[in-house]
Amino acid sequence: MSGLFERLASELSEMKGQGVYKTLVHLDSPQDAVVTLAETGREVINLCSNNYLGLCNTPEVVRAGSAAYEELGAGTSSVRFICGTFSIHKRLEEKIADFLGTESALTYVSCWTANEGLMPTFLGDEDALISDELNHASIIDGVRMTKAKRKIYKHSDMAELQQALKDTQAARHRFIISDGVFSMEGDICKLPDMLELAEKYDAALALDDSHATGVLGETGRGTAEHYGLHGRVHVITSTLGKALGGAAGGFTAGPEALTDYLTQRSRPQLFSNALPPATAAHSLAAIEHLEKHPELVRKLRANTSYFRERLLEEGFKPIEGDTPIVPIIIGETAEAIRMSKMLLDEGVFVIGFGYPVVPKGTARVRCQISAAHETEHLDAVIDAMKRVGSQLGIV
Repeated sequence: MSGLFERLASELSEMKGQGVYKTLVHLDSPQDAVVTLAETGREVINLCSNNYLGLCNTPEVVRAGSAAYEELGAGTSSVRFICGTFSIHKRLEEKIADFLGTESALTYVSCWTANEGLMPTFLGDEDALISDELNHASIIDGVRMTKAKRKIYKHSDMAELQQALKDTQAARHRFIISDGVFSMEGDICKLPDMLELAEKYDAALALDDSHATGVLGETGRGTAEHYGLHGRVHVITSTLGKALGGAAGGFTAGPEALTDYLTQRSRPQLFSNALPPATAAHSLAAIEHLEKHPELVRKLRANTSYFRERLLEEGFKPIEGDTPIVPIIIGETAEAIRMSKMLLDEGVFVIGFGYPVVPKGTARVRCQISAAHETEHLDAVIDAMKRVGSQLGIV
């Protein structure tokens, strides 16, 4: 065996010895409030899915994808500008733009590729790129690929953001990018302050709203609607793989000049196949279903409030917030993983996150609430967490 692979095998062995090795859990059922474990056939309550609205298994959403397979086949077989694109992609992009209040939208195979294909496409060494330190890894990678001068400000620190804008006033363009909802913390960016600063210093503002689309706002239109600023954010990237059907895909929404330019120059767009038509149809149906059923957002919010209140009553200390991402800090990575394994034995599927996903010493069990959960599911989770938390000395 090559020395390279021997080294990898050795490091994997060390991970196992330290209790930080990640094990995939295989399922034999759709994502839902309750899922079936493939290895044992046991049903467990699902508390780690981004299926915030429960649309992964909604019959009309699934049927839309199946019908698209029958009508249009498996996929485009090449990139869009070479082999053509299906009308379902155009319809989906028009629906996304209408839903978010932007001029246009452009779909990608994931939000990761949307983020990687955004900033490097139009920012050069004459420009400045300003990013929150806790942004998603896809944004971080997109920042690294960009030739612009980079400024990283402390998490949600508006004074540091303003200073970065002052320090870069000589730049041709300044581009601020932030998560809308930060996936590991569950907190929401300070959008009103950010928009005010962007306007004051003539900067463009982009949000990755992956954990906010379908979740925040009265009708699920995201961070901007949450703050009463719908249609005001310059650029929004987000995913179709979480609240909006849970399949795959992402998009960039914003001015038509931006999406047209991305169509011409964005490398992930130019060198990747379009979304499979079934995924496009599934996602379109999910947005239409949400528009008809805004009560799903209200139920998600009610479930989240109930779960947070019950956790506090039982002595747990989740990170404060208003989103369905409810992290409980454990400390060490091995302990967070151990707790998640013990909870699985108790019938609760939830994942422990540690370094390098989060900083050392801040490992956590991240609970994610869905509109698909009923009160009895959440009560059963709390009971299991009390038992495991007592054994581990957490409560």
